[in-house]
Amino acid sequence: MSGRVSENKIVLVKRRTRLEELIVRYNTVQQAKFYIERLGADFSDYAAEDSRYHEAVRQAVSELSLIGRVQVVEREHVPNFIFGEQDTVVVLGQDGLVANTLKYLTDQPLIGVNPDPLRWDGVLLPFTVHDLRMIVQDVFHKARPIKEVTLAKARLNDGQTLYGVNDLFIGRRTHVSARYQLSVSGQTEQQSSSGVIISTGLGATGWLKSVLAGAAGIVSHAMQQQVILEPEYLVENHHQAVSWDSQQLYYSVREPFPSRNTSAGLVFGQIAADRPLQITSQMPEDGVIFSDGVESDYLEFNAGVEATIGIAEKRGKLVV
Repeated sequence: MSGRVSENKIVLVKRRTRLEELIVRYNTVQQAKFYIERLGADFSDYAAEDSRYHEAVRQAVSELSLIGRVQVVEREHVPNFIFGEQDTVVVLGQDGLVANTLKYLTDQPLIGVNPDPLRWDGVLLPFTVHDLRMIVQDVFHKARPIKEVTLAKARLNDGQTLYGVNDLFIGRRTHVSARYQLSVSGQTEQQSSSGVIISTGLGATGWLKSVLAGAAGIVSHAMQQQVILEPEYLVENHHQAVSWDSQQLYYSVREPFPSRNTSAGLVFGQIAADRPLQITSQMPEDGVIFSDGVESDYLEFNAGVEATIGIAEKRGKLVV
């Protein structure tokens, strides 16, 4: 007989360490070490991180095996992995791995675990490996609070979809000027920019925060130097926190270029359930939509393709 507390399945999502990525690239540890040290970096830091992460994986598997059936899934396999409706998902950090897993789930609870608290802060990693047995059993008995997270969704006119936990990026793969038509709240513009960022409430402290901080800094400096900006805009309350379950998304246009054929009026605003953003590509090639910083997981967005960006019909569920 099994000594497990339950036969529930626990999916443990892990990732490659920096050292493992280097070994894939350079074939051996020795060659990876030579490359790092040639750049003047400390190879021992890579080795220490790798050792601690693998020890965290070993401990996590050991703890979880006592209370359920454990299946370990590598990060690169998550997009094609079929999660069971009753699965409990454990992600062995960092924050990015939590976001990149959450968007592929439906109602499964996700537990974010920090494998190395001295190295990673981990906003989405409230637990350590030593907490796992207690936390997972609480989840089995529905005794842990769940924090819901609003997701963004991009839907193309050919039926393809992509979800974003933190953000969606729409633009050129090479990050050069993108051409498109943007429509929101009954207004439409032809635009040329370095891309459009769609942020969720969870992602508002990430990419969106940096965009708004930069814009506010430019405006502040310009006003100090008595420079007149055209078109004029004002970013208000960019420092205020936005809740993770906010029923609004935020769009921001990076470096819009006003010209005879393009405008820069619709550069920042909100997207609600009844006010989606629609964007039509005018890019002959290299147009993409990707989410949460993973450029390899994308939708092609070339000339004539239409995308509707709105609030997803599903929500992420983070165990807290």
